[in-house]
Amino acid sequence: MEIVYELIILAFLFSAGCVIGWGIEVIYRRFQPSNKERVWINPGFLVGPYLPLYGFGLVLLYLLAGLEQYIHIDNVVVQKLVLFGIMAVAMTLIELIAGEIFIIHMHIKLWDYTDNKWNYKGIICPKFSLCWALLGAVYYFLIHPHILNGLEWFSRNLLFSFVIGFFYGIFVLDLCYSFKAVEKIKKFAAENEMVIRYEELKKHIRQSAEQRKEKYRFMLALRTETSFSEYLKLYLEKQREQQRMHKLNDFIVKKIKNKE
Repeated sequence: MEIVYELIILAFLFSAGCVIGWGIEVIYRRFQPSNKERVWINPGFLVGPYLPLYGFGLVLLYLLAGLEQYIHIDNVVVQKLVLFGIMAVAMTLIELIAGEIFIIHMHIKLWDYTDNKWNYKGIICPKFSLCWALLGAVYYFLIHPHILNGLEWFSRNLLFSFVIGFFYGIFVLDLCYSFKAVEKIKKFAAENEMVIRYEELKKHIRQSAEQRKEKYRFMLALRTETSFSEYLKLYLEKQREQQRMHKLNDFIVKKIKNKE
Protein backbone atom coordinates (compact mmCIF):
# COMPACT_ATOMS: atom_id res chain seq x y z
CA MET A 1 0.00 0.00 0.00
CA GLU A 2 2.89 2.35 0.75
CA ILE A 3 4.30 1.77 -2.74
CA VAL A 4 0.94 2.66 -4.30
CA TYR A 5 0.77 5.79 -2.14
CA GLU A 6 4.28 6.86 -3.23
CA LEU A 7 3.43 6.25 -6.90
CA ILE A 8 0.31 8.40 -6.57
CA ILE A 9 2.42 11.17 -5.02
CA LEU A 10 4.98 10.97 -7.83
CA ALA A 11 2.21 10.92 -10.47
CA PHE A 12 0.69 14.05 -8.96
CA LEU A 13 4.06 15.81 -8.68
CA PHE A 14 4.85 15.06 -12.32
CA SER A 15 1.52 16.47 -13.50
CA ALA A 16 1.81 19.53 -11.24
CA GLY A 17 5.40 20.15 -12.36
CA CYS A 18 4.38 19.94 -16.03
CA VAL A 19 1.65 22.56 -15.63
CA ILE A 20 3.52 24.91 -13.26
CA GLY A 21 6.66 24.73 -15.40
CA TRP A 22 4.62 25.56 -18.49
CA GLY A 23 3.25 28.64 -16.72
CA ILE A 24 6.75 29.74 -15.69
CA GLU A 25 8.05 29.36 -19.25
CA VAL A 26 5.10 31.23 -20.79
CA ILE A 27 5.71 34.23 -18.53
CA TYR A 28 9.49 34.06 -18.99
CA ARG A 29 9.27 33.90 -22.79
CA ARG A 30 6.72 36.72 -22.85
CA PHE A 31 9.13 39.14 -21.15
CA GLN A 32 12.55 37.86 -22.23
CA PRO A 33 14.68 40.52 -24.03
CA SER A 34 14.72 38.62 -27.34
CA ASN A 35 10.90 38.76 -27.50
CA LYS A 36 10.78 42.43 -28.50
CA GLU A 37 7.26 42.07 -29.90
CA ARG A 38 6.04 40.84 -26.48
CA VAL A 39 3.96 38.03 -28.01
CA TRP A 40 2.70 35.06 -26.01
CA ILE A 41 4.63 31.88 -26.89
CA ASN A 42 3.54 28.31 -26.19
CA PRO A 43 6.79 26.64 -25.02
CA GLY A 44 7.83 23.06 -25.72
CA PHE A 45 6.76 20.65 -28.44
CA LEU A 46 3.43 19.59 -26.92
CA VAL A 47 0.13 21.28 -27.69
CA GLY A 48 -1.32 21.49 -24.19
CA PRO A 49 -0.23 23.49 -21.13
CA TYR A 50 2.48 21.20 -19.81
CA LEU A 51 6.24 20.68 -20.06
CA PRO A 52 7.47 17.15 -19.17
CA LEU A 53 10.95 18.47 -18.33
CA TYR A 54 9.53 20.36 -15.36
CA GLY A 55 7.42 17.36 -14.39
CA PHE A 56 10.51 15.17 -14.12
CA GLY A 57 12.25 18.08 -12.41
CA LEU A 58 9.66 18.43 -9.63
CA VAL A 59 9.71 14.68 -9.01
CA LEU A 60 13.50 14.82 -8.78
CA LEU A 61 13.46 17.79 -6.39
CA TYR A 62 11.01 15.92 -4.16
CA LEU A 63 13.29 12.87 -4.06
CA LEU A 64 16.51 14.89 -3.62
CA ALA A 65 15.07 16.89 -0.71
CA GLY A 66 15.23 13.66 1.30
CA LEU A 67 19.02 13.53 0.85
CA GLU A 68 19.57 16.35 3.31
CA GLN A 69 19.85 13.94 6.23
CA TYR A 70 22.76 12.20 4.47
CA ILE A 71 24.77 15.39 3.95
CA HIS A 72 26.86 15.35 7.13
CA ILE A 73 27.96 18.97 7.36
CA ASP A 74 27.70 20.82 10.67
CA ASN A 75 27.25 24.25 9.12
CA VAL A 76 23.55 24.45 8.21
CA VAL A 77 24.05 27.12 5.54
CA VAL A 78 26.76 25.11 3.77
CA GLN A 79 24.63 21.98 4.06
CA LYS A 80 21.75 23.73 2.30
CA LEU A 81 24.06 25.14 -0.39
CA VAL A 82 25.43 21.64 -1.10
CA LEU A 83 21.86 20.32 -1.37
CA PHE A 84 20.87 23.09 -3.80
CA GLY A 85 24.06 22.41 -5.77
CA ILE A 86 23.09 18.74 -6.08
CA MET A 87 19.62 19.78 -7.23
CA ALA A 88 21.10 22.11 -9.86
CA VAL A 89 23.43 19.39 -11.19
CA ALA A 90 20.58 16.86 -11.33
CA MET A 91 18.25 19.27 -13.14
CA THR A 92 21.01 20.24 -15.57
CA LEU A 93 21.59 16.54 -16.26
CA ILE A 94 17.89 16.07 -17.09
CA GLU A 95 18.10 19.07 -19.41
CA LEU A 96 21.22 17.66 -21.05
CA ILE A 97 19.70 14.20 -21.59
CA ALA A 98 16.44 15.59 -23.01
CA GLY A 99 18.30 18.03 -25.27
CA GLU A 100 20.70 15.36 -26.58
CA ILE A 101 17.87 12.88 -27.27
CA PHE A 102 15.98 15.40 -29.41
CA ILE A 103 19.09 16.61 -31.24
CA ILE A 104 20.48 13.13 -32.00
CA HIS A 105 17.26 11.21 -32.67
CA MET A 106 14.86 13.95 -33.80
CA HIS A 107 17.24 16.52 -35.34
CA ILE A 108 15.43 19.14 -33.26
CA LYS A 109 16.76 21.62 -30.70
CA LEU A 110 13.84 22.41 -28.37
CA TRP A 111 15.62 25.35 -26.71
CA ASP A 112 18.80 27.24 -27.51
CA TYR A 113 21.32 28.71 -25.04
CA THR A 114 23.88 29.45 -27.76
CA ASP A 115 23.99 33.16 -26.85
CA ASN A 116 24.89 32.35 -23.22
CA LYS A 117 28.51 31.99 -22.09
CA TRP A 118 30.08 28.56 -21.64
CA ASN A 119 27.11 26.70 -23.07
CA TYR A 120 27.32 23.11 -24.29
CA LYS A 121 25.65 22.57 -27.67
CA GLY A 122 23.22 25.31 -26.72
CA ILE A 123 21.29 22.97 -24.42
CA ILE A 124 22.91 23.61 -21.02
CA CYS A 125 24.84 26.54 -19.54
CA PRO A 126 25.92 27.86 -16.11
CA LYS A 127 23.33 30.66 -16.15
CA PHE A 128 20.39 28.26 -16.28
CA SER A 129 22.07 25.79 -13.92
CA LEU A 130 22.05 28.65 -11.40
CA CYS A 131 18.37 29.18 -12.17
CA TRP A 132 17.75 25.50 -11.38
CA ALA A 133 19.56 25.95 -8.04
CA LEU A 134 17.33 28.93 -7.21
CA LEU A 135 14.21 26.97 -8.17
CA GLY A 136 15.45 24.15 -5.95
CA ALA A 137 15.76 26.58 -3.05
CA VAL A 138 12.25 27.94 -3.68
CA TYR A 139 10.89 24.40 -3.72
CA TYR A 140 12.76 23.43 -0.54
CA PHE A 141 11.67 26.40 1.55
CA LEU A 142 8.18 27.18 0.21
CA ILE A 143 6.76 23.90 -1.09
CA HIS A 144 8.44 20.83 0.38
CA PRO A 145 7.58 21.52 4.05
CA HIS A 146 3.84 21.49 3.21
CA ILE A 147 3.74 18.96 0.40
CA LEU A 148 3.39 15.70 2.35
CA ASN A 149 0.35 16.77 4.37
CA GLY A 150 -1.31 18.20 1.29
CA LEU A 151 -0.63 15.13 -0.82
CA GLU A 152 -1.87 12.80 1.89
CA TRP A 153 -5.21 14.62 1.90
CA PHE A 154 -5.40 14.66 -1.91
CA SER A 155 -4.52 10.97 -2.29
CA ARG A 156 -7.46 9.95 -0.09
CA ASN A 157 -9.93 12.05 -2.08
CA LEU A 158 -11.79 10.30 -4.92
CA LEU A 159 -11.84 13.45 -7.04
CA PHE A 160 -8.03 13.52 -6.89
CA SER A 161 -7.81 10.14 -8.69
CA PHE A 162 -10.22 11.38 -11.36
CA VAL A 163 -8.18 14.56 -11.98
CA ILE A 164 -4.92 12.61 -12.24
CA GLY A 165 -6.51 10.07 -14.60
CA PHE A 166 -7.95 12.86 -16.75
CA PHE A 167 -4.58 14.62 -16.93
CA TYR A 168 -2.68 11.52 -18.05
CA GLY A 169 -5.38 10.61 -20.58
CA ILE A 170 -5.09 14.02 -22.27
CA PHE A 171 -1.31 13.98 -21.86
CA VAL A 172 -0.90 10.66 -23.72
CA LEU A 173 -3.16 11.85 -26.56
CA ASP A 174 -1.10 15.03 -26.82
CA LEU A 175 2.14 13.04 -26.94
CA CYS A 176 0.83 10.92 -29.82
CA TYR A 177 -0.36 13.99 -31.77
CA SER A 178 2.79 16.02 -31.14
CA PHE A 179 5.23 13.23 -32.00
CA LYS A 180 3.38 12.73 -35.27
CA ALA A 181 4.08 16.38 -36.14
CA VAL A 182 7.67 16.08 -34.91
CA GLU A 183 8.20 13.09 -37.22
CA LYS A 184 7.56 15.36 -40.23
CA ILE A 185 10.16 17.81 -38.96
CA LYS A 186 12.58 14.99 -38.23
CA LYS A 187 12.26 13.60 -41.77
CA PHE A 188 12.77 17.04 -43.33
CA ALA A 189 15.77 17.80 -41.10
CA ALA A 190 17.39 14.42 -41.82
CA GLU A 191 16.96 14.88 -45.59
CA ASN A 192 18.62 18.30 -45.42
CA GLU A 193 21.27 17.27 -42.84
CA MET A 194 20.36 19.98 -40.36
CA VAL A 195 19.13 20.49 -36.80
CA ILE A 196 15.96 22.56 -36.60
CA ARG A 197 15.59 25.04 -33.77
CA TYR A 198 12.02 24.36 -32.71
CA GLU A 199 11.25 27.74 -31.14
CA GLU A 200 12.80 29.51 -34.11
CA LEU A 201 10.62 27.45 -36.48
CA LYS A 202 7.47 28.38 -34.55
CA LYS A 203 8.52 32.04 -34.66
CA HIS A 204 9.08 31.77 -38.41
CA ILE A 205 5.62 30.22 -38.87
CA ARG A 206 4.00 32.96 -36.77
CA GLN A 207 5.71 35.79 -38.66
CA SER A 208 4.95 34.20 -42.05
CA ALA A 209 1.30 33.71 -41.05
CA GLU A 210 1.04 37.38 -40.03
CA GLN A 211 2.52 38.48 -43.37
CA ARG A 212 0.03 36.31 -45.25
CA LYS A 213 -2.79 37.46 -42.96
CA GLU A 214 -3.41 33.87 -41.92
CA LYS A 215 -4.63 32.71 -38.52
CA TYR A 216 -1.88 31.76 -36.07
CA ARG A 217 -2.78 29.40 -33.23
CA PHE A 218 -1.15 29.81 -29.82
CA MET A 219 -1.56 26.12 -28.89
CA LEU A 220 -1.52 24.48 -32.33
CA ALA A 221 1.48 26.46 -33.57
CA LEU A 222 2.36 23.90 -36.28
CA ARG A 223 -1.17 23.65 -37.63
CA THR A 224 -1.13 26.12 -40.52
CA GLU A 225 -3.43 27.17 -43.33
CA THR A 226 -0.52 26.97 -45.76
CA SER A 227 1.16 23.60 -46.32
CA PHE A 228 3.47 22.80 -43.40
CA SER A 229 6.05 21.46 -45.87
CA GLU A 230 6.14 24.87 -47.52
CA TYR A 231 6.89 26.53 -44.18
CA LEU A 232 9.74 24.08 -43.61
CA LYS A 233 11.21 24.90 -47.04
CA LEU A 234 10.97 28.63 -46.33
CA TYR A 235 12.61 28.05 -42.96
CA LEU A 236 15.46 26.15 -44.65
CA GLU A 237 15.99 28.98 -47.16
CA LYS A 238 16.07 31.50 -44.31
CA GLN A 239 18.65 29.42 -42.41
CA ARG A 240 20.88 29.10 -45.47
CA GLU A 241 20.65 32.84 -46.10
CA GLN A 242 21.69 33.53 -42.49
CA GLN A 243 24.63 31.13 -42.85
CA ARG A 244 25.76 32.93 -46.01
CA MET A 245 25.54 36.29 -44.22
CA HIS A 246 27.57 34.96 -41.25
CA LYS A 247 30.26 33.63 -43.60
CA LEU A 248 30.36 36.95 -45.45
CA ASN A 249 30.67 38.90 -42.19
CA ASP A 250 33.47 36.59 -40.99
CA PHE A 251 35.27 37.06 -44.32
CA ILE A 252 35.00 40.87 -44.08
CA VAL A 253 36.24 40.88 -40.47
CA LYS A 254 39.27 38.74 -41.43
CA LYS A 255 40.07 41.07 -44.34
CA ILE A 256 39.95 44.11 -42.07
CA LYS A 257 42.17 42.41 -39.46
CA ASN A 258 44.71 41.41 -42.14
CA LYS A 259 44.93 45.00 -43.40
CA GLU A 260 45.56 46.23 -39.88
